[in-house]
Amino acid sequence: MKKKYTSSDIEVLKGIEPVQKRPGMYTDTSTPNHLIQELIDNSVDEAISGFCDEIIIRLHEDYSVSVEDNGRGMPVDLHPKHKIPGVEVIMTNLHSGAKFSEKNYKYSGGLHGVGVSVVNALSESLSLKIIRNGDNKEYSMVFNNGKLSNKLKSSKKISKKKQGTTVKFKADEKYFDTLDINIKDLTHLVKAKSILQPNLKLILIDEKYGMGEQEFFHDGDLKEYLINANNISGDYLPDKSYHGTIDGDTYKLEWSALWLLEPSDPLQESYVNLIPTAYGGTHVNSFRAGLIEAMREFCERRSLLPKNLKLSPEDIWKNVSFILSFKMSNPQFSGQTKGKLQSNHLSSMLTAQLKDKFELWLNKHTEVGDRIAEIAIKNAQARLLSSTSDSKKTNTKSILLPSRLSDCTSKDSSVSELFLVEGDSAGGSAKQARDRSCQAILPLRGKILNTWELSSDKILDSKEVKDISVSIGVDPGSDDISKLRYGKICILADADSDGLHIATLLTALFYKHFKSLIESGHIYIAKPPLFRIDYKKETHYVVDENEKVKLLKKLKIDDNHPQVSITRFKGLGEMNPTQLRDTTLSKKSRKLIELTTSSGNKDTILMDMLLSKKKSPDRKIWLEKKGDLAQID
Repeated sequence: MKKKYTSSDIEVLKGIEPVQKRPGMYTDTSTPNHLIQELIDNSVDEAISGFCDEIIIRLHEDYSVSVEDNGRGMPVDLHPKHKIPGVEVIMTNLHSGAKFSEKNYKYSGGLHGVGVSVVNALSESLSLKIIRNGDNKEYSMVFNNGKLSNKLKSSKKISKKKQGTTVKFKADEKYFDTLDINIKDLTHLVKAKSILQPNLKLILIDEKYGMGEQEFFHDGDLKEYLINANNISGDYLPDKSYHGTIDGDTYKLEWSALWLLEPSDPLQESYVNLIPTAYGGTHVNSFRAGLIEAMREFCERRSLLPKNLKLSPEDIWKNVSFILSFKMSNPQFSGQTKGKLQSNHLSSMLTAQLKDKFELWLNKHTEVGDRIAEIAIKNAQARLLSSTSDSKKTNTKSILLPSRLSDCTSKDSSVSELFLVEGDSAGGSAKQARDRSCQAILPLRGKILNTWELSSDKILDSKEVKDISVSIGVDPGSDDISKLRYGKICILADADSDGLHIATLLTALFYKHFKSLIESGHIYIAKPPLFRIDYKKETHYVVDENEKVKLLKKLKIDDNHPQVSITRFKGLGEMNPTQLRDTTLSKKSRKLIELTTSSGNKDTILMDMLLSKKKSPDRKIWLEKKGDLAQID
């Protein structure tokens, strides 16, 4: 009998509850680094607006972190609508803050109004100290597990400091894979902030990881940072770095770029309102488009291009090291972690302005422009030569890889892996969880064709089967695996009965039509967990009911123990990327079973009985004998 679905089943999450229910939607749950960044960003917003010139970040021994600035101090007066202090409104409500309009901040990173409330929601404890300019008081407030425990109170100011805010928090370990901070990433972030906001002093004091105290202060332009940051290796064109600015009514773009003589891992960094945009977006795309359009015109005007050669964006892009600092009002980011700018309304205007700027610079520095053109032409010729060489090797038209395939960057089949993943949802999680350098993901939609009784040429009529064949680089029925693109091909399906059915169909496909891959040790079955077991702050994953029973027995508990929580995964799509990486994709912790063949004809007889239409009577007898072994979902 179906359970009734009524309005009483609808939940309305209030305050910061949504963050605690789905933390992965609001922050990176691998480490608390992003929480620290949210606090630093708030302090930097004060610096951008001219009210702060010093920020102190302290990593304490007990995993707590404090961020202190000398800005204006968070508001402590009563909110006119909510009738509680403004700071309490900010800490306990999503989408609250002073940055939705330009009244207080022309340029800021806190456009979503959820940053500091996310920190509070995911913290075991959080305390604030606030000093307002001209107010001879120090205000304090304490939260535990996101809830107010000590209301705002004031005491006579004893500090010589005139104004500012200090936020100290300790992340709640139940929301994160680890409480350890990635100190390298944090240091790089703090250093970058000091470069991007001249005359802002940032002090990083590490009491936990042995780095000691570091002070960052910069009063120059981006050129020095670009040359020295991350120790750029390889020769570059040092005579003229390309540096410039564009000032608009609602934005300002500053950049510095130089060209490496060889494409040896160029430094490419971009920021929006001092927030790192690791995935680029509008400002980076416009910069890239402006560079190539200007370079094409420069080469054409000076007759530098060989006949029938056209430059692609990558020909100039692969050698350029750059840093972009974009400040704009009301930027639109793709997510709360703000890794990509999506203010697309500025794209065409920015591209045109950047093209004009670069074209003027090239015409003013023609000798350096000629050398950049020489680098781009060399890359274009190598690209065409590589394309021709590949064409000759295959002696066929270029093969277009399936659009759903998320390929890896490595072309070395000895280290590369392809995961055939059941469903688009699980495929999406797997794409985020994978090691992009060596792991490719091909999501499969539903159950693939039963290919057991079909010829190898006939099965290519199925789009799913054709996508698999094209992705791996081997034709069905062929013993030639010289063009195999991946050393490991892993079947990754849910641990339930439907998933096992899909895994069986894929096993039949490889056994019948790609048997040489099995015999060469290239086909594997991934074993994702069916259960997650949490007990005394420890998390265990087990692949089936038998493993669950064994683990509970080992822990000397049963299903009803008050401290145990057992979660049964409905499918891979239910796992967040971190769980999927740790349990199924990471080489350190995953379980892969190599698909092998038995001696004699046993495998063929078994697969024939399971999948042949003519063997349904035999299948019925087998099910009657083995039915007691089935695990009913």
